[in-house]
Amino acid sequence: MKDAKPLPGYLVQRYQGWKATGYAENQAWYRRLASEGQHPRAMVISCCDSRVHATSIFGADQGEFFIHRNIANLVPPYSPDGAQHGTSAAVEYAVRALKVAHVIVLGHSNCGGVQGCVQMCQGDAPELEAKDSFVGRWMDILRPRYEQVADIKDAEEQLRQLEKHAVMISLENLMTFPWIKELVAEGALTLHGLWTDIGEGGLSHYLPEQGEFVPL
Repeated sequence: MKDAKPLPGYLVQRYQGWKATGYAENQAWYRRLASEGQHPRAMVISCCDSRVHATSIFGADQGEFFIHRNIANLVPPYSPDGAQHGTSAAVEYAVRALKVAHVIVLGHSNCGGVQGCVQMCQGDAPELEAKDSFVGRWMDILRPRYEQVADIKDAEEQLRQLEKHAVMISLENLMTFPWIKELVAEGALTLHGLWTDIGEGGLSHYLPEQGEFVPL
């Protein structure tokens, strides 16, 4: 590829530092991971946002989480239409091949994707309404939930609540996958919804029976 450029120097230096320390000091562990394969306990579905770092929040080691990231941590409903579904493929692999015990949907504050959904619903984002907008069409998953927050006058609180709805609708959509519904009913798989406040470092857990997020 003629347009390819060398990796930025600071990344090369960071890699070399990790190889000389982090890897060298745990070489046996990395070789074990490579030879025995991955056996993650949980799948985490989080946002692409660079400020969201599930492994840091939970102090996870390599091999502990199977992580899938997308815009606004959304899961679409089950749709076996023969098309290409990246998120659904990741869920299928984690649940059916890796047999994770938990699927965690991790939402967050100040989510740009959810903000885009708000703007679309308020008629302020014509670029996202375009048929060729990948972000806009992806946020259509969340769009029906806007009517549940439309009457909230405070813009910050409205965004926060729709961010939490992104977690809730993803949990609901996960249950449309027949093999997930079956495993949940058997007690072999549990689903969890979380929302983290980036600035405050807070973490809230969704309790379906109460219909609300409760701080941990």
